[in-house]
Amino acid sequence: MIEPRKILREYRVTEKASALQANENCYTFQVVKNVNRTEIAEAIEETFKVKVSKVRIINRKPKVKRSRMRKNLPGSVGGMKKAMVVLAKGHKIEII
Repeated sequence: MIEPRKILREYRVTEKASALQANENCYTFQVVKNVNRTEIAEAIEETFKVKVSKVRIINRKPKVKRSRMRKNLPGSVGGMKKAMVVLAKGHKIEII
């Protein structure tokens, strides 16, 4: 099993994530690609000492781009896995 601090890569700060945090108590994190919902929930609960009620996962596929420097060889850019974590009532995460 992966260490909880290594599962969570970063907190995603976007307009949509801020609105979800304010209205639905939902926080968005970028996570490692080979984890599942239960491992993400356990990592959040252990790291921030809160109770998780729901985890939604979004896999963003990488885009294929061509490089001019490498003789037009294709490469990929931007693939990631996001987790939208809904906390139980009365719990919240203080993010600075």
